[in-house]
Amino acid sequence: MNIYINEACPEKEYIVDVFFKTFFGIEFNVILNRNINNQDYIIEFEGKTIILKNTLFKKEDYLKKSNLPKDVKYLCSPFTSEPIPILYGENKIDISKNLVVIHADIFATAFFMLTRWEEYVIDIRDEHNRFPARESIAYKNNFLNRPIVNECLDLLWGVFEYLGYQGVRKDRDFEMVITHDVDLPRLWWNTKDFIKSIGGALIKRKSLKEFILLFKFKLKKEDPFNTFNFLMKVSEDNNLKSHFFFMSGGTSNKDNYYRIDHPTIIKLLTEIKSRGHFIGFHPSYNAYNDNAQFQKELIKLKEVANTVITTGRQHFLRFENPTTWQIWEDNNMKWDSTMSYHDIPGFRCGVCYEFPVFNILTKKQLKLIEKPLIVMEGSFITYQNKNPSQVSQEINYLIKTVKKYNGTFVFLWHNSAFNIGKSMSYQHLYKQIVDENT
Repeated sequence: MNIYINEACPEKEYIVDVFFKTFFGIEFNVILNRNINNQDYIIEFEGKTIILKNTLFKKEDYLKKSNLPKDVKYLCSPFTSEPIPILYGENKIDISKNLVVIHADIFATAFFMLTRWEEYVIDIRDEHNRFPARESIAYKNNFLNRPIVNECLDLLWGVFEYLGYQGVRKDRDFEMVITHDVDLPRLWWNTKDFIKSIGGALIKRKSLKEFILLFKFKLKKEDPFNTFNFLMKVSEDNNLKSHFFFMSGGTSNKDNYYRIDHPTIIKLLTEIKSRGHFIGFHPSYNAYNDNAQFQKELIKLKEVANTVITTGRQHFLRFENPTTWQIWEDNNMKWDSTMSYHDIPGFRCGVCYEFPVFNILTKKQLKLIEKPLIVMEGSFITYQNKNPSQVSQEINYLIKTVKKYNGTFVFLWHNSAFNIGKSMSYQHLYKQIVDENT
């Protein structure tokens, strides 16, 4: 299979590589042919041709608000089960015996979602300097709950099949990746903490049930946030390995809720390793755009945990494009799983497959892999104030969507989100979700 472009363009080369190598897993050659009198992508195999219209990468500098999608169209075709959102190009496809012309710019659509360049050119931020979900094109056009990159992949593969392509698409199975950000390994480190918590239950939350529950934990000399054995057992019962992301420093009041070298934490790290689960990195609040701070904390965690650390997620899901990804790359991290909005779950990158990231400023594909986070429990429980029935329904909808594409469902549930406040009754639901989907 040959793919022709008429000029060297890192963005074009990246999206072609991600589609054909990472996602499809098929062999191809990119051929630069300056004799082509347009800037479209031309794909040829076995005497068949596909022309993919290029509408975005006609100018060197696309990183402008004026180049954001103006109008989301929906493309109907015989190759997909439902109309798919198209951010660039026209919602039109011409089909003949040996030639298919796709006027929808599916490569620009996918590039837009995967690279998150939208978040670079739009300067609106929340109080934690995060790009808000409600400012995204996906949210405003009601497709944040759809992995539209996967839909574009299925469209293109359908065209291949129609034209008689004999290659085999990469085989995939649904996978659930269980992760836990360890912000608060314990609720109580001393008597003052205990008094504060029961006061919060009675006075702030006016919950006698929670007050009694906390006293029961205290009488049993247990801690409500020490749910690690429960989390590991649920994973073990389903032949899964949990990823526990630990903090090891910080410079703000959102950090330093524990010392990574405290004997209690060292014992926990040892148990996690001995049971075959994974220890990862949860960089502090301000480390998302501070390489020196990131590196300092990573070195400390590696020293204390005495294990290789190459995976993790940013605290508060803070992300600056492309700075955060480049910091992870420069520190030889293998994969990150920050890419989800804190308050609205779904497909921030428009995809449920892992993929190599792209630095939009250096115009280079990085070795770093992004495993997009699909669901964080706090999105539903804390920010949307949903009840357990609603939480179950919405999580299962997203799982069903990921299963449709044999994708990876990355699931975050904090160890501290079970026994107090709004999270008080969720252990059974958590176990049920994992049990029923593995």
